[in-house]
Amino acid sequence: MIPLELTPNLIHQVYGRILDGIVDRTLPPGHRIRQNELAERLGVSRQPVSHALHLLHQQGLVAESGRKGFQVTQLDPVRIRQLYEVRGAIDALAARLAAGRVGNDVAGRAELERALQAGRDIDGSATLSVLIARDVDFHRAIYRLSGNPAIEETVGPQWPHMRRSMATVLGELDYRANAWAEHEAIATCILAGDAAGAEAAAQAHALKAGQATEERLKAPEQAA
Repeated sequence: MIPLELTPNLIHQVYGRILDGIVDRTLPPGHRIRQNELAERLGVSRQPVSHALHLLHQQGLVAESGRKGFQVTQLDPVRIRQLYEVRGAIDALAARLAAGRVGNDVAGRAELERALQAGRDIDGSATLSVLIARDVDFHRAIYRLSGNPAIEETVGPQWPHMRRSMATVLGELDYRANAWAEHEAIATCILAGDAAGAEAAAQAHALKAGQATEERLKAPEQAA
């Protein structure tokens, strides 16, 4: 077999760094990515950058632009809402299962409580990347508490798109406060073992998030 020239870990690190730039809009929608420039900024050769960009292309996060070039794709408001509709059903299932297991899973309960407290501790100085990370941590804690690994495996590939969508609304103080109030409601039901309440709260939260994101993304189009 031919020896590998690159370690998967290096490609993963480059992929993660580019993805972070897309999410926090250091690399905004429409931005043309120059592989040589990016490789120099990251201190690596062009090879891991090229591999990482092809992975991002497969996920629809970058698109081909000209000869061997890429640019960051635009977020599609309708597509984002559709993703949240699917996620709403999955999150509802996860919350219902988590509520049924919370009394027997001490570690899972503690993880959810920590994630909820981390959200409560967010202040005005928190960066966008921190806000997104706290939101993701909260939902992942519920997925793990559900006891069904297929839930996180199903949602996992969509997190890059979800993280991008979160960036459009989490910077708004009103939305951020409402989102964590809804997280509190979901967690309260789960921790109380209220499966029906947790299911309804989780689905409503996802649908509201999808609607708010779609409206925010469409706003510049309507203004134009």
